[in-house]
Amino acid sequence: MRRIYLRRWSPRSKLYLVLALVCGASAFAMVRGYEARLAALRPIAGTPVPVVVAAQPLSRGAVLTEDALRVASVPSAFSPPGALRSLADAVGATISSDLAEGEAVTRTRVGTTGGPVASQVPSGLRAFVVPSGMPAGSVRPGDHVDVLATFGGQRPYTDTVGTGLEVLSVLGTEGGALALGEDAGPSLVLLVTPDAAERLAHAKAFGTLTLTIAGPG
Repeated sequence: MRRIYLRRWSPRSKLYLVLALVCGASAFAMVRGYEARLAALRPIAGTPVPVVVAAQPLSRGAVLTEDALRVASVPSAFSPPGALRSLADAVGATISSDLAEGEAVTRTRVGTTGGPVASQVPSGLRAFVVPSGMPAGSVRPGDHVDVLATFGGQRPYTDTVGTGLEVLSVLGTEGGALALGEDAGPSLVLLVTPDAAERLAHAKAFGTLTLTIAGPG
């Protein structure tokens, strides 16, 4: 008859077993506590909802592609108003402002239907084209300029007709892109209010425009 010998556990093995049981119980308690806290916060934070966010930094005027976006799940209380819920709602749209990585894509951040300029113009503003008279490369989109108008006559004078106007885009003078004279330099598309557009139109018709570039401040 064969004898079966049971190996006794050493004190060290027993200590390891006790520690393992204690760690397992602690982990279980932490998880249950975390679940309890989430359950307590759910009425305040709301249920998770899908939100389209930028998967990488995006510049204003960029056309949204599927690779540049992802869908994140956030509590409904923290979902921005007008947030897009699916990639299909965002792909192909043009954003009217810069987006940081992880920032939500909302209906106010994408342009309405229209051409490449109209889709970047925020509601309430207008795009106005002026000759810069500057060498190519002097101004980039996002820069700010002041527009001065010099009027002739018996008493010539110069007046500032636009201050801190943002450059939406820069148009070249070749290829039929608004060629306004050999010395006009690239044309600038400026974001202006309707009132500022009237002042600029008057100055453009009856005066000579001069642009100055504002610093980063």
